[in-house]
Amino acid sequence: MKDLCRRSLLAACVVGSCSTLSCLDNPAAAEALVQTVADPAPLRYDADIAAFTTWDSKNSTPDDAVLFVGSSSIRFWPTALYFPNRKVVNRGFGGAHISDVNHFVQETVLSHDPGVVVFYAGDNDVWAGKGEAQILDDFVEFVSAVQAGATSTPIVFVSIKPSPSRWNIWAEMQTVNQTIRSLVAGDPFLHYADVATPMIGNDSLPIPELFVEDGLHLNAAGYGVWTSVVETVLAAIGDSGGG
Repeated sequence: MKDLCRRSLLAACVVGSCSTLSCLDNPAAAEALVQTVADPAPLRYDADIAAFTTWDSKNSTPDDAVLFVGSSSIRFWPTALYFPNRKVVNRGFGGAHISDVNHFVQETVLSHDPGVVVFYAGDNDVWAGKGEAQILDDFVEFVSAVQAGATSTPIVFVSIKPSPSRWNIWAEMQTVNQTIRSLVAGDPFLHYADVATPMIGNDSLPIPELFVEDGLHLNAAGYGVWTSVVETVLAAIGDSGGG
């Protein structure tokens, strides 16, 4: 996706942080506008990543698999159970920001040569105070890293979910979702899985029956909703010849 090459420039301009002309003239200024909240130290996940690496060194993973990567909503998703007819690899690690996934993209994604990547992160980013431009910038970095060696690798962005425990920042999450949805629209290798809409009830609030007691993480019913949405996207990718 050539439009993603100048990721920081694009992120700042897409969300209107600067005029297109000023972004083009001063990429450094665009970068400064994007980066507003310090990333947490990715080294806090060294043990989790080491466990993945050790497992991979002792076991084979399927070629051309659907690789799930991201934060705890991916980690707790029993993807092999919910997608019994697909080859899957799960590389979620709890609490991750998109910047963490980017830091460990070689170990979690690129080392597996996946057929499709299903990505969920951004939830923790918004909660930590990161803005739309910064989150978009990090997502574009992820896409660029994954597609650097295999430009036709499909990537499915799973929308940030509405949850009872983080309902007070849902407006910010919606803005990020809408921006990324607009960014990937029309790109044959980028896809958007809208899990948010079916998680909102008739009262315009998150459906509590989809969550465990913490009001943040999903239960079996919640993952059932996610699976239905993502499976529909994966089927469409397969029908179109992608992945």
